[in-house]
Amino acid sequence: MTADQLGLRGRLVVVSGAAGGGIGTTVTEMVAQAGATVVAVSRSKEKLDQHIGPLVDRGLPIMPVAADAAIDEGIDTALDAARSAARDTGTQLYGLVNVAGGAAPATWMPSTRVRRSDWRELFAANLETMFFMSQAVAGELRTSGCPGSIVSISSISGMNTAPFHIAYGTAKAAVVAATRTMGAELAAAGIRVNAVAPGVTETPASGTYVDDDPERDRRAIAMGRRGTPAEQAGAILFLLSDLSSYITGQTLLVDGGLNLRWTHVGADNTSLFLKDDNFRDAITRWEGQDLT
Repeated sequence: MTADQLGLRGRLVVVSGAAGGGIGTTVTEMVAQAGATVVAVSRSKEKLDQHIGPLVDRGLPIMPVAADAAIDEGIDTALDAARSAARDTGTQLYGLVNVAGGAAPATWMPSTRVRRSDWRELFAANLETMFFMSQAVAGELRTSGCPGSIVSISSISGMNTAPFHIAYGTAKAAVVAATRTMGAELAAAGIRVNAVAPGVTETPASGTYVDDDPERDRRAIAMGRRGTPAEQAGAILFLLSDLSSYITGQTLLVDGGLNLRWTHVGADNTSLFLKDDNFRDAITRWEGQDLT
């Protein structure tokens, strides 16, 4: 397979959540290597300097942009940068990859302990950011009359149960629903909308609560190991590219067969991947909640 088969040369792709050092950074690199100009968006200039700066120094066609995709002003900044980059490079806006999102360890808890503020925070980070960035890019593509491809990150937690992580799992399930609906609405305009649902993947973010246990991985995952950012980015690149030109509204589960076994939930219904017993005890504590 050559870069030309991907059909990304001469096109511009926005990556939202590009500078976390995991999936977003890897997909930024791979899309640029495929010949596209990439607008790499992150709310953290420090992380852009750390993770995207070295890619720019290598000569890859990447424009780092510090903007918060969770707010309208940040989306406007990202789109203005994309327009400017398209003019400067003679490219055409074509794609969007929504990686921004995630959940801090503090968001793991029983469903009876979830507050409205917890729920809203996770939906804002994982659903609203994806939707409103997609809306903005789709609007730009429709105005220009150009085709395009939008790919978002869901999660295995949005494809099945997410014990003690209900808000995150439900938000990621909503990403799947939004992907299907936008795929149907935008198909006639030549804009494809798809998603990738990663399983357990070795990223800086997952390292905050997932420990290193190869034997546990062999028991839980059909392929016997966790995924890498490059493996998730490869699926994203496929859905972004012309190789998937007849696919829209779909969510591709990239989990090494974890869902085929679904044995990573223990007797107490918590994930076997959680790092330590103290963390497990903290998130499963039911007594004494005050939700007022």
